[in-house]
Amino acid sequence: MNYSERIEGLFQEYERQRNSLTEMQARMSALSATASSPRREVSVTVGQNGVLTDIQFPTGAHKRLTTADLTRLVLDTYADAKEQVMNQAADVLAPMLPDGVDAHKLVRGQAGADAFLPKEPRMVTSVRELLTRGPE
Repeated sequence: MNYSERIEGLFQEYERQRNSLTEMQARMSALSATASSPRREVSVTVGQNGVLTDIQFPTGAHKRLTTADLTRLVLDTYADAKEQVMNQAADVLAPMLPDGVDAHKLVRGQAGADAFLPKEPRMVTSVRELLTRGPE
């Protein structure tokens, strides 16, 4: 394979990766999860990044709760929905990440600096070979 063919192949790979990233972004923006409290007093829906998008009180059961108990119930239910959507985000993101990067930690802001900027730069093997050999 000559130098021009290799460069063309790299551009095609770049375009494939770019299209995959566009698709992933669309999937991420559509994420949503709903959680309900154990006795169905409250239902909470969150979107991407755990942003609250809806809260429902499907029964009158919440009326029997104290303000403190209702607050705790809403917050706990919100936490459940947020955890669900974070897991969905990690599942969408994981196939795009390099080996060794924990998608679940990444979406929760718990990944270390090496997840973003490793000690050694990542380079596609074919690019490394081209740089080592030069044009044919």
